[in-house]
Amino acid sequence: MTKPKIGFIGIGLMGAAMCNRLLDLGYTVTVVANRSRERVDALVSRGASEVKTAREIAGASDIVMLCMDTSASVESRMYGPDGVIAGLGKDAIVIDFGTSLPASTKTIGAAVADAGAIYLDCPIGRTPSHALEGKLNLMCSGDADTYARVEPVLKDLGENVFHLGDLGTGHTVKLINNFFAQTVANGMAEAFAMADKSGVDRQKVYDVMAAGPLHSGMMDFVKSYAIDGDPNKLAFSIRNARKDVGYYTDMAESLGVDSLMANGAKQALDMSIAAGRGDEFVPLQVDFFVDLFKTGKKD
Repeated sequence: MTKPKIGFIGIGLMGAAMCNRLLDLGYTVTVVANRSRERVDALVSRGASEVKTAREIAGASDIVMLCMDTSASVESRMYGPDGVIAGLGKDAIVIDFGTSLPASTKTIGAAVADAGAIYLDCPIGRTPSHALEGKLNLMCSGDADTYARVEPVLKDLGENVFHLGDLGTGHTVKLINNFFAQTVANGMAEAFAMADKSGVDRQKVYDVMAAGPLHSGMMDFVKSYAIDGDPNKLAFSIRNARKDVGYYTDMAESLGVDSLMANGAKQALDMSIAAGRGDEFVPLQVDFFVDLFKTGKKD
C-alpha cells in the first residue's frame, strides 16, 4: 500500500526526531522552516522536500502534521492566506501533535471541517529519543473513521497509540498528564535539594524512594541529572513546562474550578524562568531549588 505523503510543520527537537523516523520508514516528507535552519537542512539532506509556506505544505500532503510550542503558534500556521487551511484539499487530514488548549483545538477543527478536511489532535508523551525509535505515546482524538485511516502512520511513530474520543479530548488528557508530570518533577527536584540542605546523600534518598510506590519514570529523569549528571533524559525546557502547567490551569478555570496542586509547580517554574533558567531542561530544576535553599528567599 502506498504510504501517505506527509507535510510537517514545527521542526524542533521532537518534530525533527519524528521526521527522521518517517524518513527512515520511507515516507515522503515535506517541511517548512520555522526557527532552526540546521534541523531543516539536515532533513533535506536526507531526502525531505522544503517549501516556503504552510499553504504549500497542505497542497503537497495527504496528512499535515504540526508539532508546535503553543496554541498561538498553531493558529498562526493554520489561518490566513498562507496558512494550512487555505491549501487543504478535500478529505485531507491535519494532526496537531503539540500540547494545545482544547478550546483552540475545537475552533480550528470547525474551520478545517468547513474547508472539507478533518482535524485530529494527537499530543505526544515521551521524548525525542523515543520518537527516533518509534516509541512515542500518542493520545489521539477526533473522528473515529479518520483515526482508523491514520492509525498505521501513528503506529509507525508510537509504541502506545490511543484513540480517546471527540476532538479536544487528546489535548485535555495531555494537559492532565503534563500537570501531573511537572508536580512530580518539581517535587523530586526539591527533594534532592532538601537532601543537600539536610546533609543527606542524594543517592540514599533516591534508593529509599525508588524502592517503594513512589518510583516512576519522571523520578528517574530527575535522578539522571541530580545523581548521574545527565540532563538530557528529559529534553523538555522549563519554559515549555510552565506553558503546559499554565494551559492546565487555564483549562481548569474554563471548567469553573481552580487547581490547588498546580500552583506549587507553576510558582517554581515561574521563579526559575525569572532567574534566567527558562531554556534549561526540567531536570535542572534541582539546581534552582539548591540555589533557592541557599538564600532562603522566594522572591
